[in-house]
Amino acid sequence: MAYHIDTLAVHGGQVPDPVTRARGLPVWRTTAYNFDSAEHGANLFALKDLGFIYTRLGDPTSDILEKRLALLEGGAAAVVTASGTAAIHYTALTLAKAGDEFVSASNLYGGTHTMFSVLLKDQGITVRFADVTRPETFRSAINEKTRFLYVETMGNPSLEVADVAALAAVAHEHRIPLVVDATFTPPVNYRPMADGADIVIHSLSKWIGGHGAAIGGAVIDSGRFDWKNSNVPAFTEPDPNYHGLRWSLDLPAELSPIAFALRFRTVPLRNLGACLSPDNSWIFLQGLETLPARMDRHNANGLAVARWLKKHPKVAWVRYPGLEDDPGHGLASRAFAGRFGGMVVFGLKGADGDSQLASCRRFIDSLRLFSHLANVGDAKSLAIHPGTTTHSQLSPEAQREAGVPPELVRLSVGIEHPEDILGDLEQALYRA
Repeated sequence: MAYHIDTLAVHGGQVPDPVTRARGLPVWRTTAYNFDSAEHGANLFALKDLGFIYTRLGDPTSDILEKRLALLEGGAAAVVTASGTAAIHYTALTLAKAGDEFVSASNLYGGTHTMFSVLLKDQGITVRFADVTRPETFRSAINEKTRFLYVETMGNPSLEVADVAALAAVAHEHRIPLVVDATFTPPVNYRPMADGADIVIHSLSKWIGGHGAAIGGAVIDSGRFDWKNSNVPAFTEPDPNYHGLRWSLDLPAELSPIAFALRFRTVPLRNLGACLSPDNSWIFLQGLETLPARMDRHNANGLAVARWLKKHPKVAWVRYPGLEDDPGHGLASRAFAGRFGGMVVFGLKGADGDSQLASCRRFIDSLRLFSHLANVGDAKSLAIHPGTTTHSQLSPEAQREAGVPPELVRLSVGIEHPEDILGDLEQALYRA
């Protein structure tokens, strides 16, 4: 039976424990797992059998989380990691090696931008940045060394909406996968694989967890990309990590569709070790059960805040894809089906950069209900000034390319009563 996404969020990937018959989800705290025989152990390591070996590679609690996430996104397999940043880094290492390139949107979270432009560069992998609002700039940046395209469904914090379908067409035209960070659009709001995305990444620490209680990440493999005919040598050429295994050609037929997920788990995750603990997987599974209900309130409150800010005399501009005059509204309306999320960004009025910055600081310091911290997607409302925090490692030029002007304030609108949220914004704007 094909269940609705609200039901999958509660039940997906789990059955009652066959030994104890417990309905609640267990936490399996163990380092390693017994093998049935010497042959069984050898077959597990050789990928002839699938099963648990060592918790760095996976555990039963995380396995349920991975299955549920794959079901929610409409994918074939998922792998969880110790953070969203690790999921992004390991995705790049799964697809590319020294000497390779990839093309990314420029409107990224500051940590991702630095990873791409500095860390991966030090590892010999080159990024070329493109304009997410112009898919043709991705096409013109692709060359014979390009191994994947990368975008955020909504830029952090610019909130520009990516045309996933158009970018998937560009990627597939060149026989490379489209990788999408969908953290700002959890699967209740949007499923990028329906528009052609091949690999979807989430920071589980955000809406999926929903309570600011744990750090974690996930990567979901659609199972639909044609690795055999791709321009990704890591999947078509012999891999020294696995005795010359060609991931797209030598796996059993039932495993070849999830070649990406298998290489991700057995190469970077196994050898670099940023695994998610069973306890954190359990925390995220609790959050997933209420994701649909929470997103209803996040979506409603986000739209209410954006419309209210739009009319406020101390606000210079507002970006929220649910606003009818937002540049991304048309695309977002088609993709998100009226579920625009809880992220709102706006600019405070000021005569120049210095006065705008001072106003932003007074506004942030005057908030009482909103928490001032570096996170999004919490049940609680959060606020931050990205230019001096999350994107402070970028130059002023790079900040503007990423969609971060100095007057920008980022709000992650929570699930509190909307009148209390607006009341806190009003008194803080008065003091700003």
